[in-house]
Amino acid sequence: MFDGLDIFQLATARARHAAARQAVVAQNIANADTPGYRARDVTDFADTLRRLEVQGGDPRGDLGIRTFDVDAPASPNGNTVSLELEMVRGVEAQRDHDRAIRVYDSALNILRSSLGRR
Repeated sequence: MFDGLDIFQLATARARHAAARQAVVAQNIANADTPGYRARDVTDFADTLRRLEVQGGDPRGDLGIRTFDVDAPASPNGNTVSLELEMVRGVEAQRDHDRAIRVYDSALNILRSSLGRR
């Protein structure tokens, strides 16, 4: 019933984007010692929303999150994963997810208040 409200769709899309980024970060960390492995990241959330607008997509559907190779110096074995940078990216993804959950929760509380429920 209320899933058609834009604020809920946006918060859900943001949380899914953060989860996708966290998955890419985890994959990078898991391959930190793999020779020749190229570190990956996902496009920012604003880019994802722009593509959804242009394509007329639904934030509840497939977000079509794109990944790309991170431009980083390679180690002698050709690996470009930096554990320090991956930890920063992981924290950013966690903050984005937490922010999305807070927005969703706040919107739900406002909706409940407007209906006279707590």
